[in-house]
Amino acid sequence: MERRLGKNYTRYAAVILLGLGCLYVLRPFLAAILFAAAVVISSWPLYQRLLRHMRGRRTIAALTMTLSLTLLVIIPLALVAWNLADNIGNAFDQLRYALAHGELLPPAWIRDIPLVGEQVDLYLRQLVASREQMLELAQRMVEPARRWLLAGGIMLGTGVVQMSLAAFVSFFFYRDGDTLMTAIGAAMRRIMDEEAAPVMDIVSQTVRGVMYGLLGTALAQALVAAVGFALAGVPAVLLLSVLVFVSSLIPVGPPVIWGGASVWLFSQGETGWGIFMLVWGFFAISGVDNIVRPVLISRGSSLPFLLTLLGVLGGVIAFGFVGLFIGPTLLAVGYSLLSGWTHTKDPIVKQKGGGI
Repeated sequence: MERRLGKNYTRYAAVILLGLGCLYVLRPFLAAILFAAAVVISSWPLYQRLLRHMRGRRTIAALTMTLSLTLLVIIPLALVAWNLADNIGNAFDQLRYALAHGELLPPAWIRDIPLVGEQVDLYLRQLVASREQMLELAQRMVEPARRWLLAGGIMLGTGVVQMSLAAFVSFFFYRDGDTLMTAIGAAMRRIMDEEAAPVMDIVSQTVRGVMYGLLGTALAQALVAAVGFALAGVPAVLLLSVLVFVSSLIPVGPPVIWGGASVWLFSQGETGWGIFMLVWGFFAISGVDNIVRPVLISRGSSLPFLLTLLGVLGGVIAFGFVGLFIGPTLLAVGYSLLSGWTHTKDPIVKQKGGGI
């Protein structure tokens, strides 16, 4: 008996060390692998349907799914990252020139703000008139803001690289998904016995629910925002729409974008379009979140607000741009499994399905 226990402990230790070694080797690619796994799990039913139409040709079906991901997500993000990095420097150079030569004046609509408009307008005009104060303001605010925006552009560019690698990995996940799931299922049955199948079902449905909720809501808000920006004549519609897409993953993020567009319209004297942008943003753009997200998330998992926020912020810190999707997904899976094991909540799985 002691000899058998000694062999088992040796075997477990070897497996753990091997697993840690594999994780260490894959650590630079972990974010791309996790994101690819989440995307493949979420789109697996669509891949199965495509595979049937292509008469079981897995390589062609996997390549079609991978190219679709590239065309719909990666290329638009790459274009936005390129334009953002290219234009930020020019915009801040022009702003610095205007500040240094005193050519920047407060917009007329500021004076019409109730109660505080005249005081704010007077302060801004005094600030513009004083060259020293303007230079001090530029040094204190403009340069840090420039660095912050450039850092955001770099993060977006890094996210494009991560997504490109994730697309490459997803091709093999699609093509060899059945083989991978057979191996994973056998390993989980060795570890968890009869609980393996329910756990795998909870994981797949939770990942789908969170990804549908995050990506579906973000895409819907971005499309609605693009329509509003185009109607109101706001410049850089594509860039602002992508910013709405990204910021929709963060609570109360989109109002910052469409609110800024409204302020710009007011500053250009377009009061009517500024009011339209406010109304469109509040009822249409932000209203999408209250309609689309519950419908999509109800298909899988509902994550508490705090865990969603922590998942987004912690995911970005841990994995970069793709952490916006990975963080909430991982927390949702952990929350679902913990709720099921402790029986503190009814199972989150709303519908059963085969495959990944």
